[in-house]
Amino acid sequence: MPAASTESQEKLFHRTPSSPLLITVSNFEKVEVDHISRSNPEISQISASKYEAALQNLCSDDRWQKDIALGKRVGFYRIHGELGSGNFSKVKVASHCLTKQKVAAKIIDKSRLDIKTQRMLAREIKSMESLHHPHIIRLYEVIEALSKVYLIMEYASGGELFHCITSEGRLPEHKAKHLMAQVVSAVNHMHQNNIIHRDIKAENVFFAGPNVVKVGDFGFSTQVENVFNPLTTFCGSPPYAAPELFKDTSYIGPCVDIWALGVLLYFMVTASMPFQAQTVVFLKNLIIEGKFKIPSYVSKNCSVLIRGILQQNLKHRFNMKDIMLSEWLFNQNFPDELERYIMYPSFESSSRLTEEERETRHQLRNLGITDEMLQDCASRGPRSNITGTFRIVLYNLQTNPLEDTSNDSAPGTSLAERILDQEFNEKGTRKANEGAKPPNKISRMCILL
Repeated sequence: MPAASTESQEKLFHRTPSSPLLITVSNFEKVEVDHISRSNPEISQISASKYEAALQNLCSDDRWQKDIALGKRVGFYRIHGELGSGNFSKVKVASHCLTKQKVAAKIIDKSRLDIKTQRMLAREIKSMESLHHPHIIRLYEVIEALSKVYLIMEYASGGELFHCITSEGRLPEHKAKHLMAQVVSAVNHMHQNNIIHRDIKAENVFFAGPNVVKVGDFGFSTQVENVFNPLTTFCGSPPYAAPELFKDTSYIGPCVDIWALGVLLYFMVTASMPFQAQTVVFLKNLIIEGKFKIPSYVSKNCSVLIRGILQQNLKHRFNMKDIMLSEWLFNQNFPDELERYIMYPSFESSSRLTEEERETRHQLRNLGITDEMLQDCASRGPRSNITGTFRIVLYNLQTNPLEDTSNDSAPGTSLAERILDQEFNEKGTRKANEGAKPPNKISRMCILL
């Protein structure tokens, strides 16, 4: 990809201080190489390292340049098959050239970003940066190229909970309990950090392992000073929308997330929705009316929890504590936040480093990334391939303790295994799509009332 002139870069990427999109790195490959070279004179002394070789390939390797021009590579990531798409973005699986780790790359077309969607993107990045929980998708790196923005995230190889249930049916309750506890703990962590997700649904819950799910897609999320302050932007998916979104001029963030958890639980144990209609208008009336039926095969304790969450009156609706202390979730484990998760490298004495961070630094040095290079890029946050590599290596070290060692097979295990076995090339992705049952998936939309 030919480099733009300095003048044209400045014109294309200049933003005023009030601009909501806070990612301004232009012509990534050139800037990153120049930045490392200027700030690290010793780089020429480790030219044989994998990191230095990758930097050189970004500038001079013909194959890499061809991949970049074709959109098959960005930074240190080789782009593979598509995982999904939205209104102005696509999500593809990619691989990190230094660690060989698979990641998910959310690719946003900048030409389709207006002021509103720029703010949404900035909030999405801010929310993911603020959260560190074993059941929330992690953000590794943010890359901005001339025409696109790339969010490099943790890759959940098992696919959506939605596709698992629509293709294989409702979950047995003992399986649903285990997964629901993970989702509840993730949402509780969000609320404790004053973040409202506002788009909780089965399509945004992903299998990361046989018995492990993670909540992702923070495109509609917002961070507030006080979670009980009223919000006025109405967004999310209509089947998961709380009645106050249709009736009132404002709403309380945690309450709408909790309502969505109730709809999600109903879907998990029945493979259907509590409120079903052909149009949004009819759906709205059903939700406001608040009448729904729970199949007789659903256990009494599960029914009590669903009805406790799907209460019209906010005073009677279960809160997070009520959910976690419910009879149905009795004795379930609600994982805590990752106290050892390090969003940015720390520069304390080695005696104060965690075991994971010491091993991470050791592995990075083997790749040619020194402590000085880590420190130099720390102020750039996720907008650095060094920080991205640090987070990926650290994640790999943290994965094993977080793996569920239960001997029970996961709900939808066969689906997860099929997805894991795919190579995610374009041909394989097309075949999988052709063979899959159409899920009648409702597109994510923002409801303005």
